[in-house]
Amino acid sequence: MKHPFRSSLALYFSFGYALLIVYASLYPLTGWHSSGSASLAFILAPWPRYITTFDLITNVAAYLPLGFFLATAGRRWFDPVGAISIAVLAGALLSFGAEWVQNYLPSRVASNLDWAGNVFGTVIGALAGALFGPRLIDELRHTHWPGQGGRTDAGLTLLGLWLLAQFDPTTLLFGAGDLRQLFDLPAEQSFSAEAFSSLENLIAASATLAILLTADLLAPSRQRRLFPLGLLGIGLAAKTLAFTLMMAPQSAFVWATPGSLRGLAIGSVLWLLVSVLPSAVQRALAALSLLAATVLVNMVPENPYLESTLQAWHPGQFLNFHGATHLAAMLWPWLALPWLVLIQGASARHEPSG
Repeated sequence: MKHPFRSSLALYFSFGYALLIVYASLYPLTGWHSSGSASLAFILAPWPRYITTFDLITNVAAYLPLGFFLATAGRRWFDPVGAISIAVLAGALLSFGAEWVQNYLPSRVASNLDWAGNVFGTVIGALAGALFGPRLIDELRHTHWPGQGGRTDAGLTLLGLWLLAQFDPTTLLFGAGDLRQLFDLPAEQSFSAEAFSSLENLIAASATLAILLTADLLAPSRQRRLFPLGLLGIGLAAKTLAFTLMMAPQSAFVWATPGSLRGLAIGSVLWLLVSVLPSAVQRALAALSLLAATVLVNMVPENPYLESTLQAWHPGQFLNFHGATHLAAMLWPWLALPWLVLIQGASARHEPSG
């Protein structure tokens, strides 16, 4: 018996998370060449001599969310057994494909142990998703405008992507959408401490205002203030945790520069002031502030102080995770901007005039 579950949220999460897994598994996507050995030899290869608990846990945990999202999405069409079977098959094929392609990356090693851990993680996640996923998604999901459930699902997915982006320790506070590395473009401006601090201030303020207004659009009616502020607090905690785990405990608050803190305060105050404006104006301001922050991120010069901190950082065991967070940080505003424009136009047709 199928569950009367119609939300697309789990399907969006599945596609988005699968994309992150592929990027993370193949990061940094450079130095492609054949290793000379058979590409499928890893299937029957002996297990590695040295196995760490961290690697085992990471391989299982990485595919838990994928199994959960796939099985939850599958409940739209299948009973629990069918949803679990499809989720496990999809997760196993995705992991197998990633391991196979890793044969052509010098920084990667294809491993049957990694594949087994990924499949096991998918199974655990799928069991939880098929049994509890639809209920959890239904409780999370809510619609502000008639017929706009799909756009709300997409918006919640974007908030999840924004949180993931905060685990990237190489970005400015809430700064995202930097495409210069992707296209191998140099910084347009030379570094000046005063100019950099001003840009850092503007980026943090614009990005803070944008995320608070975006979260406001998706907040339950009884949590219009708590939900955006809670999301902001979790984002700051994620940024702090990223610097702590991936660099060193003493680097936990590297992000808390005077420019970032001023911008954080300014953006929060601006949000409180504009929150009394009509919702259509708030949506327009969210899009404009996000656009401004993204443009500035692509203009800011490289910070030599942050660069010196990053030079001592070797991703090592966090290479997969860093690849995923880096992709999320790069894509977030370019996905959020079209959503804000679409929701702006759609909601205008449903809101009463006058």
